[in-house]
Amino acid sequence: MFARALPSIFTVGNLILGIMAIILAVEKQWEYGAIMVIIGMFLDGLDGRVARMLNTQSEFGKELDSLSDVISFGVAPALIMYKSILYQLGPIGWIITAAFPVCGAIRLARFNVKPGIPGYFIGLPITAAGGVLATMALYSDMVNGPGYMVFGMLLLSYLMISQIKYPNFKKLGIPRSAYWIAPLIIILMGGLAARYPSEFPKIVFIPLALYAFYGVKRSISRRRHRDRDEPIEELKP
Repeated sequence: MFARALPSIFTVGNLILGIMAIILAVEKQWEYGAIMVIIGMFLDGLDGRVARMLNTQSEFGKELDSLSDVISFGVAPALIMYKSILYQLGPIGWIITAAFPVCGAIRLARFNVKPGIPGYFIGLPITAAGGVLATMALYSDMVNGPGYMVFGMLLLSYLMISQIKYPNFKKLGIPRSAYWIAPLIIILMGGLAARYPSEFPKIVFIPLALYAFYGVKRSISRRRHRDRDEPIEELKP
């Protein structure tokens, strides 16, 4: 019984962390809100893997995961960004803030109906997009004005609903024994986050941003190769 419930426990844990991130954003503790999103990403990566390992996949778990992701990686990061910088834009900031979770919800609905192709996601996963956004908000004091942050947020929103392919690392095989050290990893991450609340999420931003950029770069390269390889029609008299 416990084995069947374990993936959902991870999913609910992810949802709880997303709600905590929203509360911390409202309290203007953005660093800790971003940390909640990061740990939520780890739990989100575990629930599906554990379900496959225990052969307990279900439609209920799939829908619960999607609903949790909208909160943890859609609403929470958007609110962190709004409270950190977009509040300066008034109603325009409201619209930009709303656009991110809306695009994330569309991305999840599309994935549930049409998962994509083996080994790849179609569009930037909301988990990665939310992680980038939540950690990117911590750099708001290093930029002059909200322009760069608005551009980054709108770009992430577009990437989620785009047709750009991203590698699906969830399908990589992991030994079963590795799952039992997951609690230790969570404790380690929590310890590092508590010890370095400002620096930890900023460092996590780097690999997440590189993942988002990788899909864009790969898509541009593929398009250039396709255009170059297309035969040029002869001019007709």
